[in-house]
Amino acid sequence: MQLVRDMAFLVNHLMDERGAGSKRVEPQEDPRWFMEQWEQFRALVNTREPKPASPEFLKVQDRVLQLMVAEPGITEADELARAASDPRLSIWRGDITALRCDAIVNAANSALLGCWIPGHLCIDNAIHTFAGVQLRLKCAQIMREQGYEEPVGRAKVTPAYNLPSHNIIHTVGPMTKGNPTLEQRKQLTQCYISCLDAACAAKAKSVAFCCISTGVFGFPQQEGAQIAVQAVKAWLDSRAADEPGADMHVIFDVYTEQDENFYRAILGEDEKPASDAKE
Repeated sequence: MQLVRDMAFLVNHLMDERGAGSKRVEPQEDPRWFMEQWEQFRALVNTREPKPASPEFLKVQDRVLQLMVAEPGITEADELARAASDPRLSIWRGDITALRCDAIVNAANSALLGCWIPGHLCIDNAIHTFAGVQLRLKCAQIMREQGYEEPVGRAKVTPAYNLPSHNIIHTVGPMTKGNPTLEQRKQLTQCYISCLDAACAAKAKSVAFCCISTGVFGFPQQEGAQIAVQAVKAWLDSRAADEPGADMHVIFDVYTEQDENFYRAILGEDEKPASDAKE
């Protein structure tokens, strides 16, 4: 019942912020009601301007989000199977918001404020939704200090707030129409390098990459996977040469079976190992 009351409180609070709270949401012990209110909460959060929230709101929001993230089960990065061809790497198909590792990578847009489309299924939306309203506020502060849009190929680090990971690394990938130029290929490579540099600076020992630019940004999936693997391996090799004994676990978190097959083929992994963690 506490979760139900919390959800009603959050929706009412967000509606009050907008001056649209004349009709109060009353708690109901009904799974359908809860999912309807969750979708309403998500839509309100997705379209909320970056601004401070009250301590009471943050306390309730954090409690709800941490329960929502944990409910399907959290995957531990150090339990993921390593690639036979390169034990520094893992391929995993699962929800990056439910992965516990030092840093996860968010495929951001140039405003760095998350996705504003209510309930959109992009990774930027999911990460901002489950991290909490603190993330958009933090990103807004970073962008205000920077004074200009985030360039393609850079990386910014923020706390992960209510996600099980420690940090989020935000990067803007190149946007293509299915036939990337040489410059766009270089930009995608730079995204991976910048994220790894940022992870290293944050002393991360594990970092999970989503498939940068291969969703709505239109970069071809197979070529994007090839660039990802090449860039990551080259960076890891260079770091190993500069810092013998230094190690970093890099996870390629894929969303579709097709993406998973591309990565496995590139790394020479014919089959998904039976010991791989749950998705």
